[in-house]
Amino acid sequence: MAEFEHLSLSTTGNILTITINRESRLNALNQATLSELKETIQSIYDDKDIRGVILTGAGEKAFVAGADISEFKELNEMNARKFSEEGQEIFALIENCHTPVIAVVNGFALGGGCELAMACHMRVVTSDAKFGQPEVNLGIIPGYGGTQRLTHLIGKGRAFEYMMTGDMIDAETAESWGLANHVAENKTSAIELAMDILQKIEKKAPLAIDFVVDCVNAVYNPGENGYQTEANAFSRCCGTEDFKEGAAAFLEKRPANFKGE
Repeated sequence: MAEFEHLSLSTTGNILTITINRESRLNALNQATLSELKETIQSIYDDKDIRGVILTGAGEKAFVAGADISEFKELNEMNARKFSEEGQEIFALIENCHTPVIAVVNGFALGGGCELAMACHMRVVTSDAKFGQPEVNLGIIPGYGGTQRLTHLIGKGRAFEYMMTGDMIDAETAESWGLANHVAENKTSAIELAMDILQKIEKKAPLAIDFVVDCVNAVYNPGENGYQTEANAFSRCCGTEDFKEGAAAFLEKRPANFKGE
């Protein structure tokens, strides 16, 4: 893995932890950080040794408190579309990654930080976590996919309320609404829980995990028949060596030894 200015990378077995390392700025996303994140996620696509990813922010106060507002002063109607589309592209890379990505959210996940957390496949949060899309306070709206993913996760009426008021969603509410998978007491326990989930997934058939990502994401693609995507994926799974191994292991009452073939 490359070394970066704004990201810290570490591995535990086959699990990669990506830490956004701008603690003095509450891990705000500037363009340099986004570029480093894009490069890292793209490298994961080609690295079969990485079987899970934890994405978190440095320190105790924030996962990502938002985009770096100092870079907004140059935005205008002409260049803002590209700014938005480039961020959406990076977050879509995370959402569509066949390696499961869990956001460990402590403290603030606001604006671009909330959008980043929602692009991950799952979210394990600390009891002090706060989510929100407060962009209306700046005279703008979420631009990295927040209007879409927040609506998918918490529903239309709630999404309207929180994007129109700019209010924050606490950890308990986030869990009850499906924005968070689990709430942990603190960051250490949240990382441990995320690690446990990824280690459990690591033992499953890799190709089946790939197809789960494709099929679940198809739910939110209006141009795609998700049921057909599922049937196609099921068919392809049944042609794999992993399927033969999984069925044999079940019948022989032993752990399966999946090889991703």
